[in-house]
Amino acid sequence: MVKNLEQGWFVVISHIPEYSVIEIKSMVGGYMAQIYDKPIWKLLIDFAMLKKDGGCLIFTIDEASNWFQSNYPLVKIPSLHLTLNRMCTNIRERVLWKPRIQDNVFFYLGNGEYRFYDENSDPRPLMNEDDISSSVTDMNYVSQQIGEEQPDIVDRISSEFAYERDLQNFIVKNLHLVENGLHLYNDEEISGVEYPAGNGRIDILAMDNDDNFVVIELKVDRGDDRVMGQTLRYIAWIKRELAEENQHVRGIIIAKNISENLRLACTLVSDISLLEYSLDFKLEEVN
Repeated sequence: MVKNLEQGWFVVISHIPEYSVIEIKSMVGGYMAQIYDKPIWKLLIDFAMLKKDGGCLIFTIDEASNWFQSNYPLVKIPSLHLTLNRMCTNIRERVLWKPRIQDNVFFYLGNGEYRFYDENSDPRPLMNEDDISSSVTDMNYVSQQIGEEQPDIVDRISSEFAYERDLQNFIVKNLHLVENGLHLYNDEEISGVEYPAGNGRIDILAMDNDDNFVVIELKVDRGDDRVMGQTLRYIAWIKRELAEENQHVRGIIIAKNISENLRLACTLVSDISLLEYSLDFKLEEVN
């Protein structure tokens, strides 16, 4: 049994089927080095300024992608897209990466089109989850105001979702519980927490000691065989979009209870391992 002194949580993670307990150690953060002389966010500004100087106030994601592929081919397209999203003041998902004032550069118009942010006419930038309750913009809809008849987004988060977020936060801070040498994926300033992959989000995208990708999916309750397909889809996406030819991609499913169906399905898949967790809460009398 392992104790997190700050949170008061007790965590035991057991390998399936061996059920060996992993000891807690300090987490080592891993970061992808900056490839060029400028970070991606500054290169995006350079691109947008070139478009503006040429008389185009609006640019598309395809135009940005083509420009990077021609001028900075080592930049991963998913990294480009995520950085652009973080720099858009009205895109909801930017709050996942803790945007700074310097990230308030662009405004998303919808249909893959962007322009520079205008602080005099555009809504206040979304900087954290508290800002989302009054104005929300997602990749599927733009500048949609939350009316009085709609519940606050934060209030709609179920207890199960909040529980999974707590588990996710703990695992992120203690990835050595899962595997020795495991560290969170970071591409410049985009982290592997809730990493967008196609039409979904990877709970945790990590790297191992051999610089290979590890897709981690969390289930707060029972892990059934449906999560197998989800994890395999994320693995395939990372192989196609992020991994180099010599990089291996594998998955880890962590759940409170691993179903027999999931155990059976996993016997035919060598790239996915299963872990179970347990939580306990302890109160001690203070003298």
